[in-house]
Amino acid sequence: MNFDELIRSRRSIRGFKKTPISKEVISEIMEVARFAPSSMNTQPWIIYAIGGETLDKIREGNCSQMLAGVPPKRDFPIKEAYEGEHRQRQIDVAVQLFEAMGIERHDKEKRQDWVMRGFRQFDAPVSLAIAYDTYLEPAAISHFDLGAFTHALVLAAWERGIGAVINGQGIMQSEVVHKHAGIPENHAIMTCVALGYPDYDFPANSVKSTRADVDTFLNFVGFEEGTDA
Repeated sequence: MNFDELIRSRRSIRGFKKTPISKEVISEIMEVARFAPSSMNTQPWIIYAIGGETLDKIREGNCSQMLAGVPPKRDFPIKEAYEGEHRQRQIDVAVQLFEAMGIERHDKEKRQDWVMRGFRQFDAPVSLAIAYDTYLEPAAISHFDLGAFTHALVLAAWERGIGAVINGQGIMQSEVVHKHAGIPENHAIMTCVALGYPDYDFPANSVKSTRADVDTFLNFVGFEEGTDA
């Protein structure tokens, strides 16, 4: 695929085959992603590829703590609740997903099951914990770089027929991930990426979230009116 086709065709995958992904393929994806832009070439990304029994333990611990009402605990503070147009965009994609999955608004059981799938990292065979060294904090620039790296890796995976969903739910109980994956405390986990071969029979995989038109966010400054220069 050329780049335009690649980036336009990619979508978040939330249903995976049980087919494993080899270490060689994961390394190949990282070989591409490492060329993502990086501020002053600092390359702050630290990646933990987690699978097998270790990932199962993380799923179990994440789910049990969330079901027990343990408040989410991430390695750095984030804005947990959005408002205005940002909240509306969250709602819009949720409506798309629930319609695809046949989840009615009043069906609490199915809605809860969907939430738990997120905490289980959508049962993907691999989870990539995206981390950075805490000595970089306050780490806004490093977060920007990790975002660029994560985008590069999901595109590299997609080009190879591997689906992904960037999934903050999977590390909402970050201490569980640190414990079972042996991630040291000085490696702060920013997010995780569920990775696997897509199950195209899974209804939610038909969903592609919408994007705002360019003129809603692009502002031209200093351009002469009526010219392209």
